[in-house]
Amino acid sequence: MIGVKRKTIVCFGDSNTWGYNAETGSRFDEETRWTGLLASSLGSEYRVIEEGLSGRTSVCEDPLFEGLSGLSYLQPCLLSHSPLNLVIIMLGTNDTKERFGLTSYNIAQGIVRLARKARASAAGISGQAPEVLVVSPPAIGEQYAQTSIGKAMGSQCSGKSLELAEHLGSLLAGEDIHFADSKLHVSMNEIDYMHLDAEGHRLMTEFMRGQVASILNGR
Repeated sequence: MIGVKRKTIVCFGDSNTWGYNAETGSRFDEETRWTGLLASSLGSEYRVIEEGLSGRTSVCEDPLFEGLSGLSYLQPCLLSHSPLNLVIIMLGTNDTKERFGLTSYNIAQGIVRLARKARASAAGISGQAPEVLVVSPPAIGEQYAQTSIGKAMGSQCSGKSLELAEHLGSLLAGEDIHFADSKLHVSMNEIDYMHLDAEGHRLMTEFMRGQVASILNGR
């Protein structure tokens, strides 16, 4: 690929971008994670950069764990990987935690704030703005409350995650930012009901590949 400029995509997300395996408590390998599968399926003309962090929120500082807010990290992250063609932001699952006290609308506001920051950055080609895609994650299953993560997450998480896409779509209407709802195509696992299993990663790959093709190749 000497002399050919690859299209660069940054995937900015939480544990479902990092690849947390709820069955083992470890990380899925590169051949299983949707980011790795996406890189393979897109081929050598693309560079897919994983920027997933377990526990990451959109704008909230977690009182229990430091360094998880996406707001302060986004700008240096994008500039360090520039020039970029596309930034994919898939957050919101951790923002539903009861300790943050956010409504689903508040969570959407935080994600939109991040998306606008990415779109206003100079991390694109020749210092221009990169394309930005906001993806609403799969909804948390109601059964999460009966699992080992139920107490840490708190109440009403599944309801807030289910409502998130509607608010994101409304807030992003008319913005120069792309939006897609993954819950129409992908579901969480049946272990903790808030992470992708191997099949979920495969389905997320198919979903993301279609979004990338539409945005970067116009089809």
